[in-house]
Amino acid sequence: MNTITRLVLSLAVALSCGVAMAQGYPTKPIRMVVPWPPGGVTDVLARAVVQQMGESMGQQVLIENRPGAGGTIGVGLAAKAAPDGYTVLMTDISSHAISATLYSKLPYDVLRDFEPITMVAGSPMVLSTNPALKVKTVRQFIDLARSKQGQLAYGSSGNGSITHLAMERFKRMAGIEMLHVPYKGTVPAIASVLAGDSAVAFGTIPGVVPHAKAGKLVMLGGSFATRFSQIPDVPAIAETIPGYDMGFYTGLFAPAKTPREIIERLHAETTKALAHPRTLEIFAGSAAQPGNMTIAQYRDYMTSEVKAWGEVVKAVGLKVD
Repeated sequence: MNTITRLVLSLAVALSCGVAMAQGYPTKPIRMVVPWPPGGVTDVLARAVVQQMGESMGQQVLIENRPGAGGTIGVGLAAKAAPDGYTVLMTDISSHAISATLYSKLPYDVLRDFEPITMVAGSPMVLSTNPALKVKTVRQFIDLARSKQGQLAYGSSGNGSITHLAMERFKRMAGIEMLHVPYKGTVPAIASVLAGDSAVAFGTIPGVVPHAKAGKLVMLGGSFATRFSQIPDVPAIAETIPGYDMGFYTGLFAPAKTPREIIERLHAETTKALAHPRTLEIFAGSAAQPGNMTIAQYRDYMTSEVKAWGEVVKAVGLKVD
């Protein structure tokens, strides 16, 4: 038996083993690592999905919350797990795309060490201001900020957070300068706008809309490239600043080298779960919309997101050791 024949036979055996494993998969519960505390948006969305996935696959999908270090502890745990389909990772842009550049020493590579399965959900942030500023549109706010270069302050949920970097990209694309005031979370950042201490801040739809309805905030624009269905009257920032697209996305991943057949099964089951009425109801309550991307689309999307957020992190000069 020559070398080429042996290689062909070895490849055939490997492929047949992979197909056999996928056909019998899953034979035991699946662990879904969520690198954030219970009760957060990513955790809520994950629990909505696993309930439907478990029923469809005939095995429990168990949430394992592993918070800490901006999500990198849980992501690192998932990266080192066996690539057998029994450990998956549900995480978001903060711990994946932003961390890839923000942290100088990560024990994993977000693109090399994971197999993308699909985007699970997306939700825009809303740029909001205090009515006392007497601006109602993104354009009016930009004009005000340009007339007061470096004098207005904006609040964020902390250095390196998605609300911080989204605002920094907004500043760069709008050609304005503002003072950054970091807070410990989105709620206190929005509270600073309500109190008049900050001129603007990015917030979540559930955290902003009630104040806007009460006349205490003005929603200037949504951070997605197009208007969001739950707030159709709020223009996208991109309608004023073409190309602006920054949102909160949650996605599902598996450790690198997980068999393709298993990745495809997980993708199909997740897609099915995202279409379930109960999942849609929970997502709507969290102001999230199902992602529904193919595996290839999600891989390309993650590559572009790591690059886009990395450019912002580098421009701001942020680095966490």
